[in-house]
Amino acid sequence: MIYKTKGVCSVQIEFELEDSPEGKRVHNVRYTGGCNGNLQGVGRLVEGMLAEEVIRRLEGIRCGFKNTSCPDQLAQALKQCQ
Repeated sequence: MIYKTKGVCSVQIEFELEDSPEGKRVHNVRYTGGCNGNLQGVGRLVEGMLAEEVIRRLEGIRCGFKNTSCPDQLAQALKQCQ
C-alpha cells in the first residue's frame, strides 16, 4: 500500500500487509522524506507486528506542535486498511 501523509515532513509511507491466523501483519515499512534514521527505526520496530498492535502503540503520537507525527500517520494508514 502507498499512503500519502498529511501534516508531517514525510510525504508518503509504503508498506505491505500479510494475512496471518492472528490478523494482518505489517511488513516492509518505508517512508519517503522525513527524519530518515528515525523512520527506518520505526519501520524495523513494527516489522512483523500485528497491524492492530501498531495502531494501538502509534496512534496519537504528536510531533512538536503538530496534531500528528510520522508514526501516527502510519497508524492512520493501517486503520484505512482494516
